[in-house]
Amino acid sequence: MEEKERGIKEATRLKELAYELRVEEAMTKDVISVSPETTMAEVRNILRENRISGVPVLENGRMVGIVTVEDLIKALADGHMDLSAAQMMTPDPVTVNSDELLISAVAKFTKLGFGRFPVTDKNGNLVGILTHGDIVRATLKRLELDYHKEEIRRYRASHIFKDILADRVGLVFGYHVIARDFERAGEASSKLKKTLTRLGLPPQIIRRVSIATYEAEMNIVIYTEGGEIVAEVRPHLIRVDALDKGPGIANIEEAMTPGFSTAPDWVREMGFGAGMGLPNIKASADRMNIDSTLGIGTHLTFIIEFPEVLTK
Repeated sequence: MEEKERGIKEATRLKELAYELRVEEAMTKDVISVSPETTMAEVRNILRENRISGVPVLENGRMVGIVTVEDLIKALADGHMDLSAAQMMTPDPVTVNSDELLISAVAKFTKLGFGRFPVTDKNGNLVGILTHGDIVRATLKRLELDYHKEEIRRYRASHIFKDILADRVGLVFGYHVIARDFERAGEASSKLKKTLTRLGLPPQIIRRVSIATYEAEMNIVIYTEGGEIVAEVRPHLIRVDALDKGPGIANIEEAMTPGFSTAPDWVREMGFGAGMGLPNIKASADRMNIDSTLGIGTHLTFIIEFPEVLTK
């Protein structure tokens, strides 16, 4: 039973990276495209020569659709290789934004089952293509970079509590979270992660804290009128409090159900509000508690314990 519970709390570095990397860090920037007049026979050659499975269709520099290998197979089966890309393409394809966190793109891949997404900037301009392979390559590259940084330099403050004489000692870090500010969403969890790294906490503990804090932060951004995240680091544990001013949670048990979400459609279209926030926090934490009052706000607390590493 103990081993099973330990497995539930496991948080891999790969999973953590999905909460750190932005789409622009993983996407392929050199986009191969075709025009609406390009024939499917020509599309076949382009896909084969470049070893890709789909191309955006651009008209006057604006993306109007996407042709995939699935469309090519259909054209072959129906004997329509003379048709144009405009006739076989998927118009107005679903896109991801270059500023999005990779975790939101991963959620879209999982939900929609697509093999690729065109990437656009804030102005709607096509700036790249994102595939499953791009995500794998980006995470492996970051893993390699992390390894070399760890080998070259490791800043530690592992004796920070050693010479302090007190019955109870801790470090407190506070972060403001602004409602519906998706450009800065994730900053609090990122800053806390860097701070914990500099304190020399075990990487596995930092990953669990980072994932849980990110989910708590996004809940504040999406559902409330803003709030704050306060983290207290003690020699044996980390306590994180997420406090918000908001509508409160009407049914906490229902809110804890995986997949349950009250996020509006526009938030879901951005890749957020999938209903996994609270379940992910619970899965990452050793203890979790929620106090919520309708019309007032919510106070979420989670605790993650670790061996005594800050006093040795």
